[in-house]
Amino acid sequence: MAGIIRTEKLRKVYAVGKERVVALNDVDIEVEKGEFCCIVGQSGSGKSTLLNQLAGLEKPTRGKVFIGRHELSAMNENELAKFRQKYLGFIFQSYNLLPTMTAAENVALPLMFKGVDKSTRIRLARRELKTMGLLGRANHLPTEMSGGQQQRVGIARAFVSRPKIIFADEPTGNLDSATSRQVLHRMLTLSKEEGITFVMVTHEPSLAACADRIITILDGRVRSNIVQDEAVKEKARAALVADQTTDTPAEPVAAQPAAAPA
Repeated sequence: MAGIIRTEKLRKVYAVGKERVVALNDVDIEVEKGEFCCIVGQSGSGKSTLLNQLAGLEKPTRGKVFIGRHELSAMNENELAKFRQKYLGFIFQSYNLLPTMTAAENVALPLMFKGVDKSTRIRLARRELKTMGLLGRANHLPTEMSGGQQQRVGIARAFVSRPKIIFADEPTGNLDSATSRQVLHRMLTLSKEEGITFVMVTHEPSLAACADRIITILDGRVRSNIVQDEAVKEKARAALVADQTTDTPAEPVAAQPAAAPA
């Protein structure tokens, strides 16, 4: 596999009053295409900052971020916005749903930016909501849903257009354990079957144990960058499948493919 995400001497410093806080300090990492990568670390270690840097949501103080041969750290805001729309998907801790749109309309939004017609957008959005156990909420506004349901809508929105890379910041933080397993199983399936690269921040060891690669951040530095042993990883994934509930089985969803970044 070829590396699709790469950083060079990545550094991020925040000004907090009169002090300077080093959130990332000379971080060099590489994530392979199609990998399921988890970033772990203590609270305040810099893992969410690293995720934001990799996704082009924040500019580095120094250093470079590459996706494919594209240097995100050199792009202006307009170039970054177009790049994210074309190639990237996001799952946020906060739901970031548009309050005046239904669940189906929120999920369909990324497809609109790819030029997919309205009827196809809604059909694909409803099918993705079904995999999340939310088809019955397709016509509900965010205010008519619980926090966990809104989070699953946000996850379905990230999946629907099949971006080449999905960045997820604690995506199961507002979900119960059964739904967390369902969501992670869906991510692993998409990564394996469709070659989608996932980069996920999590504090849950059982979820990280299923990853292809685990990057541990401590005090803004990479403490370890481990490609997991196949047997260890498969054992964790088998345990996940064994714990899966069968109330809302996932089904394959066809969507408009995005061109891969060269």
